[in-house]
Amino acid sequence: MKSAQLVAPRKIEVVEMPLPADPEPGEVLVKLRSVGICGSDMHWYLDGSIYGMPAAYPQVLGHEPAGEVVAVGSGVTELKPGDRVSIEPTISCGYCEWCFKGQHNNCAASRFMGSPQAPGLLREYATIPAHNATLVPEGFSYTQASLVEPVAVIMHMLELVEIRAGQTVAVLGAGPIGLLAAAVARKAGASQVLMADKLAHRIRMAQALGATAVPIAQFAQLVADETRGRGVDIAIDAAGVPETINAALAVTTLGGTFVLIGIPTHVPVPVDLFSLQAKEIRFQPLKRSNHQSRPAIAVLASGAIPESIVTHRVGIEEGPSAFQMLAEYRDGIGKLAIEFPAHSAM
Repeated sequence: MKSAQLVAPRKIEVVEMPLPADPEPGEVLVKLRSVGICGSDMHWYLDGSIYGMPAAYPQVLGHEPAGEVVAVGSGVTELKPGDRVSIEPTISCGYCEWCFKGQHNNCAASRFMGSPQAPGLLREYATIPAHNATLVPEGFSYTQASLVEPVAVIMHMLELVEIRAGQTVAVLGAGPIGLLAAAVARKAGASQVLMADKLAHRIRMAQALGATAVPIAQFAQLVADETRGRGVDIAIDAAGVPETINAALAVTTLGGTFVLIGIPTHVPVPVDLFSLQAKEIRFQPLKRSNHQSRPAIAVLASGAIPESIVTHRVGIEEGPSAFQMLAEYRDGIGKLAIEFPAHSAM
């Protein structure tokens, strides 16, 4: 079967790899149909590491998948062949201290698909634990279903941070995860969503979602004007660079909350700890999606997040050029999905 593999820094190749094994008890075999490319995929591609973990070449990327169940192992009763599913990429043990506390994203024995720990989903077929597959509504396209995982990341944010009606939320970085954070914040009741980015086409995408968005250099003044100098209740960094992290801290109000979703590329990161402490800002990092697929599906089904956030759809053979396009921010790109045909040889 075909797969897109990271074979060297900034080099993706379409490679044949063996078909997965038939599903064992508690497993399902899935035919992948659409896989979104995430910012963390781009970290592997551009930087060759995440959180200090080096890439292991060749590495199959992709952890925002949707597909069709082809076969089920014994004991699987909630899924059947033909079902449309999204896939949670963290394979957790289910019995460690953190799993028992509901922190599956912190499972001590977890394996993350798309990292050196386990192959990702930029391949035609995958055999996975059945509990990592979540049924999506029949009315969902596979592209829409591939948004479940990144939206689940934002739903996990709502497990950690409450967004109340009438609050003002800032989002630094209007890439796909920032746009999703903005949409979910508005859905949760935020009265204002203020955004900043360095790219004009992303600023326009943010505005199309109903946010007030400006270039990063103008952001502090925008917040001052819109909040009468008070600052925002919640600031979300979706870029992971010092400029946006510190801009977010600068505009957060006294006793407000700062959420770090963006993954810093280089450490140490020069963070304005003075503002953090002087304003007693709550600092909440975020890690992965913590099995929040079902609430993510509900938000997508509500229409709060338009499928148009996916601006580009390409086939697996175009994978190498697609990653290059994302790296260069070309062609007005927002979210990109790699799609597979309905039928392929097994």
